[in-house]
Amino acid sequence: MKILVLTKRQYMGKDLLDDRFGRFRELPLGLAQRGHEVTGIACSYRRREEGVTFDSDPSHNGRVTWHSINAVNGLTPRLGRFVGRALRIAADFQPDLIWSCSDAYHVIFGAWLAKRIQTKCVVDLYDNFEAFRASQVPGVIRLFKRAVSVADGVTIFCRRLADYVTRTYHPSGSSAVIENGVRKDLFYSRNRDACRQQLGLPKNAKIIGTAGALHGSRGIETLFRAFERLAVEYDDLRLVLAGPRKRGLAIQQSPRIHDFNIIPHEEVPTFIGALDVAVVCYRQSAQGEFSFPQKAYEIMACGVPFVAAAVGTMNELLAKYPACLYEPENPKSLAESILRQLKERVIVDGEVPSWADSAQRLENFFAEVIGSDANRFKTEPGIETAH
Repeated sequence: MKILVLTKRQYMGKDLLDDRFGRFRELPLGLAQRGHEVTGIACSYRRREEGVTFDSDPSHNGRVTWHSINAVNGLTPRLGRFVGRALRIAADFQPDLIWSCSDAYHVIFGAWLAKRIQTKCVVDLYDNFEAFRASQVPGVIRLFKRAVSVADGVTIFCRRLADYVTRTYHPSGSSAVIENGVRKDLFYSRNRDACRQQLGLPKNAKIIGTAGALHGSRGIETLFRAFERLAVEYDDLRLVLAGPRKRGLAIQQSPRIHDFNIIPHEEVPTFIGALDVAVVCYRQSAQGEFSFPQKAYEIMACGVPFVAAAVGTMNELLAKYPACLYEPENPKSLAESILRQLKERVIVDGEVPSWADSAQRLENFFAEVIGSDANRFKTEPGIETAH
């Protein structure tokens, strides 16, 4: 299959091309590794170096061609230029299918572009785009819902959101749940003492923490308040943090709080491995209702005890582990859940998909949408795909 991917370049506090991170990097690469011809257009809402980038795994088994195009010049929009360049790339590539991802604008644009070049369009919902601030521009949600409803297919990152989309958007095309995966080459159980030594953390302390977006919208203040409650009673307790944060976030300066700021994705497993208890923060909100924090799967793959806000899909994931859930935005509840895990060390057991697993499911769904057998498109690594 020839697949064109449309996505924004920056998401989840990372840069798709610079950091080689996340769903919109791993799934296209997984398709390329399975023998398909994949080209991507990465739209930057910030000024970045433009051009063509080739992305492959260390074994060079499969390669994705990425075209980076800025939608702005400083603060000046360049949407006409972006649309024109994207149209030329799509017309030259002639994909069997466009996979339109990352926000409402790309979903809307993907539907238009597919109709313009007369090909199939599958839209991807990796979050509740209705809750995104950028979607609140008048008219955007209406156009977004229409694009979803007329798409040839819809891929959705969790069952809870899939049920909502089916119930309220009434998509005419088929749909599939394509979960986020984890890099099994990175996320696995590690020696806790070795992780702490590598990070310069005290070997014998009780350490709790979180790695991810440290935003008020995620309920990070609840973790700060819970730590303050516990720190009064437990002198050996430490809090460690890592991740992007908005300017003005107040993090207490204390020798018992270790802030690693933004760390490379490759170092996140070491960070997780150093913890006694990991914390997955979230608030009860329109976004949180359909959330499935990627970090939950990463923590599970590392075999580290964790607690999570009883929000969205976490309720289903931890249905057999109610003691690992805490009431969102309730520091007392979070402190009690952390304390239980420090004492009992319950490891959440469950299947954690790899990105390769999810890429295979995505491949099968794409083949269904274009009405073909995916196997007939496959090639041996390094051999040009015939089409």
